[in-house]
Amino acid sequence: MTDTPRRRRLRQNRALWLLDRLERYPRADSLIDTLRTGIRSLPLGPGRDALHGRWLGHPVHPLMVQVPIGSWLSAAVLDLRPGRSREAGLLVGVGLAAAAPAALAGAVDWAELHRQQMRVGLVHALSNTVAVGLYSASLACRVRGRDTAGRAYGFLGLTAVGLGGALGGHLAYRQASGANHAEEVPHVVSEGWHRIGAVAEFPAGRAVRRAVDDVPVLVVRESGGTVHALAERCSHLAGPLSEGTVADGCVTCPWHGSVFRLSDGWNARGPATAPQPAFDTRIVDGHVEVRLRRQDRDGRAAYDGAADRQSV
Repeated sequence: MTDTPRRRRLRQNRALWLLDRLERYPRADSLIDTLRTGIRSLPLGPGRDALHGRWLGHPVHPLMVQVPIGSWLSAAVLDLRPGRSREAGLLVGVGLAAAAPAALAGAVDWAELHRQQMRVGLVHALSNTVAVGLYSASLACRVRGRDTAGRAYGFLGLTAVGLGGALGGHLAYRQASGANHAEEVPHVVSEGWHRIGAVAEFPAGRAVRRAVDDVPVLVVRESGGTVHALAERCSHLAGPLSEGTVADGCVTCPWHGSVFRLSDGWNARGPATAPQPAFDTRIVDGHVEVRLRRQDRDGRAAYDGAADRQSV
């Protein structure tokens, strides 16, 4: 029997099919734009980078959600035993208290995602909002002595949390939100020096895009002659750094505003939580050559000198 496209569609995982449809569903885009503008305008100052998790080296939101999820799951276990409603109520309250900062961290990350990711993220947030409402009702019932209703609301809340968690997993593992999009560079770029062009091809102060082993590389030559080279695709969401702004020894990603130090790729400002892979550079016979700056076990540059090298 011929394997028609219809038969192949019938075999597709229904949940994945629905999620793929959600990614392409544009009806909520106006709401998404309004929410994104509001979140970006929050006067968080340096706290915005802290909520992104730049200090941790990866998003902090997945770490923060462990408290409410763990508390609510533990409350559900206690609710399966008679006479433990008071202890379960305490755990419900702990989860509610921890949900607010976790939600804020998630919202700050969400506002800096691609459109398809934001569509899934919006439903993820709505599911978790429903869960918070159900657990609030659960706690209110327990306080009033309506333990049976409190347990029922709690189990419904856990169901909503599970749906939200599934959507969060889709965001992280299928759509790669929060992942380091420059992680593969050290595994792809070969050892040794690579010639990428004559010095004249790199105007002072301007970002130029080149490639090493098919990996895009950002090259910036300073007015004094020093040449810097970084992986060109932003670690946040693979934005093109060569189209960004170069100023004060840094490059700013044109997509979401992450700032990286040219000398070593350090992420000076988020939403990027991982630095850019950096390259050593030198000038040989009027040509620029680059070599990936690898790290040994002690975290020191494996090659002599961590700074950019120039030789004639």
